[in-house]
Amino acid sequence: MSILKVVLTILEALLALNLLIFVHELGHFLAARWRGMQVDRFAIWFGKPVWKKKINGVEYALGWIPAGGYVALPQMATMEMLEGKSDDDKPLPNASALDKIIVAFAGPLFSFLLAVFFAFVVWGVGRPEQLASDKSTTLGYVDPTGPAYEAGLRPGDRILEVDGHPVTQFSPPSQDSITWRIVTSEGSDIAIKYQRGGKEMPLAHVVPIKEPTKWYERKSLRKIKVAPIQPAIVGDIITNSPAAVADLKVGDEIVALDGQPIYSYYSVWDLEKTNVAVKPVTMTVKRGTNQFDSVLLAEKPLKPADASQQFGILWQVDTNETITHPSPAEQIGQSAGQIFGTLRTVFSPKSDVGLQQLGGPVLIIRAYKNFLDSANGWRRVLWFSVILNVNLALLNMFPLPVLDGGHILLSLLEVVRRRPVNAKVILYIQNACAIILISFMLFIAFFDTGDWIRSSHNSGPIEFKAK
Repeated sequence: MSILKVVLTILEALLALNLLIFVHELGHFLAARWRGMQVDRFAIWFGKPVWKKKINGVEYALGWIPAGGYVALPQMATMEMLEGKSDDDKPLPNASALDKIIVAFAGPLFSFLLAVFFAFVVWGVGRPEQLASDKSTTLGYVDPTGPAYEAGLRPGDRILEVDGHPVTQFSPPSQDSITWRIVTSEGSDIAIKYQRGGKEMPLAHVVPIKEPTKWYERKSLRKIKVAPIQPAIVGDIITNSPAAVADLKVGDEIVALDGQPIYSYYSVWDLEKTNVAVKPVTMTVKRGTNQFDSVLLAEKPLKPADASQQFGILWQVDTNETITHPSPAEQIGQSAGQIFGTLRTVFSPKSDVGLQQLGGPVLIIRAYKNFLDSANGWRRVLWFSVILNVNLALLNMFPLPVLDGGHILLSLLEVVRRRPVNAKVILYIQNACAIILISFMLFIAFFDTGDWIRSSHNSGPIEFKAK
């Protein structure tokens, strides 16, 4: 049943993605019909069709390369590498430059209109947002072996600015987040302005690190090894574990370790990775209105064999959400800001963020699947669809030969030169760009697929020796 659920969820995600592609291509199709241009094929995805059907002279097809779609228009600059060669070689009247511009622009326009439609729906039904950790700039955990700790930052410190940029939350998608500013920083060190106990402290100059990765993994981005406030609330207790023997209960909150206050369950994880096997730990536990100390000694489970020593506590992830109702203009503005900010960072010569960090269709399907599996998933899907459609509209306007912006550029050149650009030159350029595009999509899909497989790896249930 679980496998069937995964398959159905992935199919739902594919349908959601294909809706975005369909609407974009529908814009081209309707505009071409309106301007009296010939339409040979309406295809979702590229490559040789795995399904096709001809209706009223138009072939409708589904390709095998999940990287977009196209409407084959022989009166425009054709892309044989992606669209295939037309079976009809009869001469056609030339379409005007204005007609070509209208048809090319219609795809991004329809994507943008779909984004506006989804934005109005989200405005009405609402978007889930975290109430606590992501909206706080107070550090819940600072790795004692990491660069932030070495620079003087401690749990409980409130971050005000990163490299001179004010921050309002811990994680993206906001560009005013701690994580975003760290990842996109370009200097040898990061200047962090912070408060401790309400008092502003001297600037901390943190030297970020990048953890080593294998050849088949994406390169690591800059980190300073900190985490947001995330209360250490017990979500479950593993049978026969030290936590079970100590009679900890679901809902208990660990507020201190050996008398030192903690602000995140990462502090407990950190202990499990160090020398707790030879040293008992005193946990201060808050249960309702009562507070008491409990002494635990971590153990190595029987299963899985490669498991490290642990207390046997599964933590409750912060699910404290609220439903907000951002205006359509706010949603469109945030989505456009995200794509421009990302591209600016990717193409900055000093940035550590490269094309490898971008995501493709596999990542989009994975995101849709995760949203559909979560509480308020349908609301998250609607919100994500706003972002994707804005991105689809803007990216397609780039003046590259295989994109809509490239068709518009060629049509403008035709107006200036008063004659079309040489068809053979266009064909060579577009085929070369098509090879680059397909290669890039496969490159990104390789990393997206690897990330998905590694994140879903499960070494099996944890079992402790019976007491």
